[in-house]
Amino acid sequence: MAIAVAAMPVHAQKSKKQAAPEPEGYKFTTVVSLPASPVKNQSATGTCWCFATTSFMESELLRMGKGEYDLSEMFVVRKTYENRILDNYLRQGKGNLGEGSLSPSWLRVFNEDGLVPQEAYTGISYDSPVHNHRELQSYIDAVTAVPVKMKRLSKESNEVTGAILDIYMGEVPATFTYKGQSYTPKTFAASLGLNMDDYVHITSFSHFPFYTEGLLEVPDNWEMNRFHNVPLDELILIMDNALNNGYTVNWDGDVSERGFSHANGVAINPDLTRMDPSGNTDRARFEAGQGGASANQAMFEKPGPEINVTQDVRQKGYETFVTSDDHLMHITGIVKDQNGTKYYITKNSWGTDRNPQGGYLNMSESYVRAKTIFIMVHKNAIPADIKAKLGI
Repeated sequence: MAIAVAAMPVHAQKSKKQAAPEPEGYKFTTVVSLPASPVKNQSATGTCWCFATTSFMESELLRMGKGEYDLSEMFVVRKTYENRILDNYLRQGKGNLGEGSLSPSWLRVFNEDGLVPQEAYTGISYDSPVHNHRELQSYIDAVTAVPVKMKRLSKESNEVTGAILDIYMGEVPATFTYKGQSYTPKTFAASLGLNMDDYVHITSFSHFPFYTEGLLEVPDNWEMNRFHNVPLDELILIMDNALNNGYTVNWDGDVSERGFSHANGVAINPDLTRMDPSGNTDRARFEAGQGGASANQAMFEKPGPEINVTQDVRQKGYETFVTSDDHLMHITGIVKDQNGTKYYITKNSWGTDRNPQGGYLNMSESYVRAKTIFIMVHKNAIPADIKAKLGI
């Protein structure tokens, strides 16, 4: 009996499969985390620019001690549709009628038309529980072609496009009541104490001189806005200075890379030649997706080596169209991983249930250095010496 009892656990131990080790994962330590309003969902719309900028301004109101606001993104989107419809006509039908835009469009609407709270204008006047502009966009594309063809922007044409926007988004309120007080969009905007002249747009590219303002040649810059240009290291310095002094950052950049994973809650810029688990060091092959799904997911199992992004590396990405203008998000803090690598806490506008982080992700410094198109910050968030160079 003693021999049998001794033999049984030995046999069981040999047949038992060894469990695969758990991935190390990313372990983040918070350096700075600034207040932000709840994550929203742009849903089936191309309006990230408005959601990110609205979130940024809601954080500005928190920073200023104004309290928590839920501002209407779709009021700004509606007014921007009106602006882009006229722009498209004047460009003889060659304007940008799509839903994409940039944060300067938000500032323009605030200055020209005002603002309203979410409860005064949801922007949904159609049969959908969430934002969905596919049908609306199709009608806008079709109807705006008529005045271009006729070479005449008539009063009736404006009424038709206005009616389409009213049907899908709802009529814009001339007046509304908010917390017991009556407002117009302009008086509500004025009550917030925000000054659009306080906000500065900054980029970092070498095809126009540093410390000047230049045009960003991205399709969503249909209003032809100009951006202050600084060296890459100073762009990062501005971001860090802002966050460490209580100012959040509005961020526009490229999210089409394999290293961007909202589902995993990180955006990284891996040195793929050193990470291919098959041992193949042909980076082009790996970047083309031929490493397989397991190879792709391996990038997110633990922090690894990332590319050293210089000004030249960044510029090449832009000029070869590898770095594109895809998405705006709102940066609200800084974390470091277990290796001491810096990441930026980033609030997305894809809802709260698409990743375990409740709609947030962390973008590594290498990713930000490579994939930023521009940032928007409060002018007081810029270090004094850089501000002087920019003439701000």
